Amino acid sequence: MKRCCVLLLALCVLAGCTPLLEREYSTVEPHSSKFWESEAAGTLRAENYQDIVNDLLILIGQHTEAATLRLYNVENKLQAADLLERATVEVQQETPMGAYAVEYITSSSQAQRGYYEVELQISYRRTLEQLQAVVNATSPEALYTLLDAALTEGRTELAVRVGYWSPENGQTQVEEALARVREERGLLERPMWPVLYYPAGGPVGLIEFLLDQEVPPEEPADEAVDGQAELAGEPGEEPPEESAENEEKIGPEG
Repeated sequence: MKRCCVLLLALCVLAGCTPLLEREYSTVEPHSSKFWESEAAGTLRAENYQDIVNDLLILIGQHTEAATLRLYNVENKLQAADLLERATVEVQQETPMGAYAVEYITSSSQAQRGYYEVELQISYRRTLEQLQAVVNATSPEALYTLLDAALTEGRTELAVRVGYWSPENGQTQVEEALARVREERGLLERPMWPVLYYPAGGPVGLIEFLLDQEVPPEEPADEAVDGQAELAGEPGEEPPEESAENEEKIGPEG
């Protein structure tokens, strides 16, 4: 029986059945060999413009402030500077996370044998905790649930990365979710919460809500008329007796 199975398997291979057994698998790893130099810990690599953009997004996702990038397939320093400038502008202005988190990016390059070594500096306007608190949603339809949960947890801000954004009714869905959660929680009298969209000049990929959690202070109780408490005294106390000296002054003149 075993010989028959081996024979049938051999016939399948010879007959061209091998592709049926082949499968392609892909995995995403933080230190993928495509973006990280294997021999240099913490050093990124890029072979084209898109690699630079991807490398920058990896660094931003980890809130990295300084990093080294090895840039290959570049003929001269001018070309390297041009690629870096265009990539940093795209990341800051056209990607959701870059527009949300980054203040500015600077770079300087130095020619090495076979590549340019680039020193990157990234300044952030969001903390690592804020980046880690960003939640993902497939569409704006999930915003009501996320807003309701954020208010229940007492959060003062909510950042949502949206997988799909409809230019036609995306903002309408955001406004409807806001109105619904504010009405159900009795917050319609409060000022409207600011809503920010990232990137501002392109397809929206991240929405930020600045939630007002401050409760208006209670009105102080009406204060007693000046001197009233002193004249009446404390509850249960007899009014102060007049002194003998005062009695003499108000008595009949002799």
